[in-house]
Amino acid sequence: MRRYMCVVGILALVVSIATMSNFYSLRSSLISDTFCNHNYPRDLSSLTSHMRNGSELKLTMDTLTQKIQQEITVIRELSKNSSSPSSLRYGKFLADILGLVEEIQASFEGADQNESKTEFIHPLVKQREHSDEPSDYFLIEEIRKYVRIKPNRLGKQNFMGANGTFTSIGHACFAMKKDLEEYMDYDIGDICKDDWKLAQRLMVHGCDPLPRRRCFSRAPQLYTKPFPINESMWKLPDDRNLRWGGYKCKNFTCLARNSTNKGFFKCRDCFNLTHHESPRWVVPVYQDPNSNLTSDFLISEVLDLKPGEVRIGLDFSAGTGTFAARMREHNVTIVTASINFGAPFNEMISLRGLVPLYLTINQRLPFFDNTLDLIHTTRFLDGWIDYVLLDFVLFDWDRVLRPGGLLWIDDFFCSKEDLDDYLEAFKMLRYKNHKWVVMPKIDKDEREVFFSAVLEKPPRPFR
Repeated sequence: MRRYMCVVGILALVVSIATMSNFYSLRSSLISDTFCNHNYPRDLSSLTSHMRNGSELKLTMDTLTQKIQQEITVIRELSKNSSSPSSLRYGKFLADILGLVEEIQASFEGADQNESKTEFIHPLVKQREHSDEPSDYFLIEEIRKYVRIKPNRLGKQNFMGANGTFTSIGHACFAMKKDLEEYMDYDIGDICKDDWKLAQRLMVHGCDPLPRRRCFSRAPQLYTKPFPINESMWKLPDDRNLRWGGYKCKNFTCLARNSTNKGFFKCRDCFNLTHHESPRWVVPVYQDPNSNLTSDFLISEVLDLKPGEVRIGLDFSAGTGTFAARMREHNVTIVTASINFGAPFNEMISLRGLVPLYLTINQRLPFFDNTLDLIHTTRFLDGWIDYVLLDFVLFDWDRVLRPGGLLWIDDFFCSKEDLDDYLEAFKMLRYKNHKWVVMPKIDKDEREVFFSAVLEKPPRPFR
């Protein structure tokens, strides 16, 4: 009986050692994985401890096997002299234990052979793959929540044919992580910060579209009702209807003055509705009064090319909406795309009673294919634009223009040596030429030229 209790005690000790070694090895691996980088090298201390504990356990099992074999030999010798059933049962029990121990030894030997072929890697310290989820790149929780896929609550496709909503941000947002996290750092349900300049900087540099926010936009403190539509077109708005933070001028009178120190240079006279804006596209302007040559076309001349066919269009320009105001007089609805180049262009357009579209050149137009009758641009596509970018812009404009629609290029200017390259981009569209004028800029000693054209989109495909 003492021998029986001794063997059982040794077996219990072996099981305890195996359990504790596995527990501490797992605990060591978990701690190292939690508090350390997941890219730690594979020769971790926990892994070494695990392998050392495994070797000690194998040695203990060998000792136990030897002792059991010795005990079985002694019992066999005793059974020759005595045929007691208890000794036979005891011998059978030890034989079963020995079989189990030998199976454990065989598993260790197989593991050793595999270890010699391939390096052992604990599953908890394997190198993980980097996450491709955009939300894992940002620290601000509002960005993480926004960019995650929003599955439909019913688990079915919605009316748009999607199983969820995939909110998007511009690819350059990842390169402007710090600015975007500042933009998205707010209290939900509170008033947003006055950070429109930060938002526009993100948009202009490719972080477009911006993520939505869950804060209330700031509004002018003393907003008054706008002027009636019959007055608002050609009258400066009330100064109280604008937030002037971030602008050099603090009122519309400053913006309309004939001065250059107003904080912006594009369309610097656009707020002068009386003298500068009122005659545009209505009265011809001659660059050289002596020769009566001009690169400007009148609205009436362009509309006469397609009588009654021009109804809706887009003006992609730097301005305050005067082109849309003049087209409205001909019952043509124009959406004006612009950003705030140091002045409140979008606010001015809306206060005149027109439709502003806050859009950068980086973004695809938010219109469906073959839907617009007219696209007009002036003072925007100039000699600064990259040739490849110009191609993408023109082909996107071609996408939204309907067959027979008009593309009106108004006073595109560039250096004389670059003119042929730019003209080639327009010729690639294979549009019908209704008007095509190239003129030197008088104020630049003919080193720069103006280019204006009215082109008609043909029906496609050609074949």
